[in-house]
Amino acid sequence: MTKPQVLIVEDEPDIADLIRFHCEREGMGTEIVGAGKLAVDLVKKNAPDVIVLDLMLPDVGGLEVCRRLKQWPETREIPVVMVTAKGEESDVVTGLEMGADDYVVKPFSPRVLMARVRAVLRRRAELQQIPVDNRMERIDGRLVIDPDRHVITIDGQQTDLTVTEFGILNHLAQRPGFVRTRDQIIAAVHGRNVVLSSRTIDVHVTALRKKLGGLSGCVETVRGIGYRFCETPVAVG
Repeated sequence: MTKPQVLIVEDEPDIADLIRFHCEREGMGTEIVGAGKLAVDLVKKNAPDVIVLDLMLPDVGGLEVCRRLKQWPETREIPVVMVTAKGEESDVVTGLEMGADDYVVKPFSPRVLMARVRAVLRRRAELQQIPVDNRMERIDGRLVIDPDRHVITIDGQQTDLTVTEFGILNHLAQRPGFVRTRDQIIAAVHGRNVVLSSRTIDVHVTALRKKLGGLSGCVETVRGIGYRFCETPVAVG
């Protein structure tokens, strides 16, 4: 089996070497680049399976790198795990809305980072293995969830989601009306061995609702518990 390839975009050599050590100990191949523009050029030529991306880079910042990669059809499905010292809630929200699939704040635990990397790799592999005829139609056909292409269509218009956003919507839509706790959602999307703050799910749901537009009400908040999918969403806005 071909080992997964990790591109480490980090301009601090000690941190880059630390991430490389733990990735290779997990059986992953690695490559390190220390600048944003070089990372973008490299991904276009030889796409990795996952990108571990620092935000504070000397030329093109990590947020811009992520934005560019998520815009291009050839690279938008590559999972991006941001690793940065910028840990304010607004920073996390910005990173996730830019398309990051996960966000790890420095200083970080290498074990936690590896768990996050494994989770996004596992989720991507699962999505790639789901057949095309497993599509789900919801809300009288207005919302179509296509696991094979990792996209949804709303009233016939395609909308691209991050790996985590797609995982949340797909999980909730499988059982309309059933309430899922935040911990259940985390386990379904990232695996039971990954420990995340419930606030992380709230941030992803906020970004997901923005992309759902007029159907944003289909992801309902159940106060004090979690979320559920509603087949008859109340208009929001």
